[in-house]
Amino acid sequence: MSESNVAPFQKPDSTDADTQRDATAARLKSYIERVERLEEEKAAITEDVKEVFGEAKSSGFDVKTIRKIIRLRKMDIEKRREEEELLELYKQAIGLE
Repeated sequence: MSESNVAPFQKPDSTDADTQRDATAARLKSYIERVERLEEEKAAITEDVKEVFGEAKSSGFDVKTIRKIIRLRKMDIEKRREEEELLELYKQAIGLE
């Protein structure tokens, strides 16, 4: 291919493979940087959550119970009922109630 047939935005000595490799590397770097930013945001949010639990604890609330309530609220109602029924059944079976 002569220099006159090379697109104006390409270096005459670059190859399609080099261009593809550079584009792939740039895309990979972009993914890595996005994940790194999200990890930083996640760490900040985790710290915020810890602070809220600390506030709740200093107000006299039991953090372990609050965590359990949050987990239960995330569950589907039927799944939660099933879990609660099994817990009651097991407690009765071993004489806990």
